[in-house]
Amino acid sequence: MQAAVSRLREIGAMTFGSGAHGFQMNPVLSESEVSAFERDHKIVLPSDYRQFVTGVGNGGAGPFYGVFPLGVMDDNFDQRPWQEHDGFVGSLSEPFRFQEEWNDLSGYPEANLMKRDETEYDRQIEQFEGRYWSSELMNGAFPICHEGCALRIWLLVTGEQAGKLWEDRRSEYKGLRPVLLAGSAATFSEWYSEWLDDCFATAGLPSWR
Repeated sequence: MQAAVSRLREIGAMTFGSGAHGFQMNPVLSESEVSAFERDHKIVLPSDYRQFVTGVGNGGAGPFYGVFPLGVMDDNFDQRPWQEHDGFVGSLSEPFRFQEEWNDLSGYPEANLMKRDETEYDRQIEQFEGRYWSSELMNGAFPICHEGCALRIWLLVTGEQAGKLWEDRRSEYKGLRPVLLAGSAATFSEWYSEWLDDCFATAGLPSWR
């Protein structure tokens, strides 16, 4: 993978989001750094993702606007470290609860409520948003990539679906859903490899595999 990314950088490939990462990879993490992260959060990282951050790069070039460094997420036009229970990321050691796509919009205020009673509308929307964006919904997962417009990809690390990727589209009120490739929930390596395939095809290059 590292050689494939280097090849794309050498030819000046242009894809969605490449202006942000420039096909550059961050330095890899040491085994001790990754083990410390796992120990601190009481988890075991999926093996393919672990191999990526220790052998390819600790984030950098990747789908959309690139892959976050371990323990980091987007913050407007910058990045910031996240912490468990920070109001966004939940508890990594607690299992991810969903098996199928989720988008519970119950409790969202009626469309004409604001015109009738703005105070009641504000109360209902605050209550709804608190539930809809609860960090507990994302227990057992952490963000690894953003697509723009507050849309993100999360890596599941605990629960029956550990190792799979889910897409967070709550900013569009479209909920949470698995990232699918050929109809099946994708792992990190499948997702990243598919991106490389698309980049090479767009650039007119033979397969990187």
